[in-house]
Amino acid sequence: MKDFLDSFKMVAGLIGGLAMFLYGMNVMSGGLTKAAGGRLESVLAKVTKHPIIAYLFGVGVTALVQSSSASTVMVVGLVNSGIVTLKQAVNVILGANLGTTFTAWILTLNNLNSTKYLWLELLKPRSFTPFLALIGIGLYMFSKSEKKKNIGTILLGFSVLMFGMSSMSDAVAPLKYNEGFRSLLMKFSNPLIGFLVGIFFTMLIQSSAGTIGVLQAISGSIPVYFNIAIPVVVGAEVGTCITAILSSFGANKNGKRTALMHLYFNIIKAGLFMVIFYSLNAVMNFSFMHQEVGLAGIPGVHTLVNLVATPLMLPFSAVLVNLALSSIPIDEKEKKEQEEQQGIRTLDPLFLANPPFALEQARLAAVEMANFSKDALDKAIALITDYKEEEAQEVDYLERKVDQYEDQLGTYLMKINNHHLAPEDSHTLTMLLHCITDYERISDHALNIMQKAKGMAENSREFTPKGQIEMDIFASAVKEIVDMSIKAFETRDVEIAKSIEPLEEAIDGIQKEVKRRHVRRLRKGKCTIEQGFDLSDIGTDYERIADHCSNIAVGVIEVHDDAYDAHEYLETLKADKREGFEQAVDFYERKYQLPSVKF
Repeated sequence: MKDFLDSFKMVAGLIGGLAMFLYGMNVMSGGLTKAAGGRLESVLAKVTKHPIIAYLFGVGVTALVQSSSASTVMVVGLVNSGIVTLKQAVNVILGANLGTTFTAWILTLNNLNSTKYLWLELLKPRSFTPFLALIGIGLYMFSKSEKKKNIGTILLGFSVLMFGMSSMSDAVAPLKYNEGFRSLLMKFSNPLIGFLVGIFFTMLIQSSAGTIGVLQAISGSIPVYFNIAIPVVVGAEVGTCITAILSSFGANKNGKRTALMHLYFNIIKAGLFMVIFYSLNAVMNFSFMHQEVGLAGIPGVHTLVNLVATPLMLPFSAVLVNLALSSIPIDEKEKKEQEEQQGIRTLDPLFLANPPFALEQARLAAVEMANFSKDALDKAIALITDYKEEEAQEVDYLERKVDQYEDQLGTYLMKINNHHLAPEDSHTLTMLLHCITDYERISDHALNIMQKAKGMAENSREFTPKGQIEMDIFASAVKEIVDMSIKAFETRDVEIAKSIEPLEEAIDGIQKEVKRRHVRRLRKGKCTIEQGFDLSDIGTDYERIADHCSNIAVGVIEVHDDAYDAHEYLETLKADKREGFEQAVDFYERKYQLPSVKF
């Protein structure tokens, strides 16, 4: 009975320690991802164009987030959305396989022999992690700053991870006296058995670091030899692919191909290593195979396999791409779907697992939407003096495209809003919801201008020469305010945003003056009522476009100032009539001054 209870306690301690280890790794990885605020993935999307840089970034980001599965899932999402191609993604995946070895080296700190030196004892995580946990829980519970909360989460995750590792080591410590377990462990020295154990145990817990952590915990109590460690570690390399495979189930074909590239690489790497290494061992009979792995042996094996295999595979990465494409060929339906989804591909559901990054992708899509609105407006204005049916159709197409953006962006942003967001991200999300409505309205006004230009062309109407000059100046001011709003929105430049309201006020003045001059010409019989309607309608569209640009600028300013009250801001700005504001209005009034006329 006592033996049963001892065995039960040992198994329970091992399972509990493993659960804490995996949970701690997940918490720490999540904290690091939140702390990055989507920047890791944004950089990842940019660096993948350069194979070597992409490889090194894969190494670095995986070492940072402590999980090749996490970084590979990021890549699956980026490929699934079309931001990154298969050829670009493969290099990051190769780097991720080397980066994941960093975790095993951290875990070796627990096994430092510190009987002689106090400083080595202090280096052991079990010596300092309680203090890290105390700092972490303090930051998480009492700090109001989201960044500090994320740091607290990272410290807590690391502490739980290391505590789980220590718990596993303590749980298996009695096994050093158990001959039955020693005999079972020796069966892993059979390359095939050890390899399969590494695969299936890693698939079960979905973490190669977890498998290696258990092996390291056992090695701290029982002699583990190289002939046991090597096949298990190599098998874990294949088993870890299960996470990327599972994450790809909801992805498109490219997302699935990315997960397959990860799987194929690890199968090729592990297969070649097992065949070549054990063939050489059969001939040369390596003496170290029956030696204990020691303190650095297990992470050393893990690192050596990847340090040799991943750089060697880099020049042949195209082979992995071809294998993935051969497994899931591109068909005509997929080509058509890719064409239809172009432009809104950044709004991938997989990114919703990382709200800050999903929000950044939504913002980039909103910038695309803004530029489509601008293109529609530019083309519509050109139609007033040179109407072409093809260009008119293009304005109509762009307006419908902007409508599509607003619909899908709005839905996507509401899904992001269902997740916990930092206050700054929450303000950004609110600003985006308002701004996409403003840009959609700008495209609506562009459509109105196009339709008015079409009516003028069909009825052979045009503005008087003086009226046309005035409307050209009016249009130039509107084009500038739209350009400024997009630049401020895209770059989050507050100074540009603050220059928009003075221009908007100057445009209001232009509108009034253009109307006044038209009424004078109408009284003198120099233009017609129909021309007046055209001028008034287009002028109204121009003025309202400027109003929407003002709304966008206010949103940018308020996100920067961590506030959200547009009406209060505008009322204060105009009521104060600050000297700088008045000077800016005067500058734009002189820049877009209508030519003097005699009636």
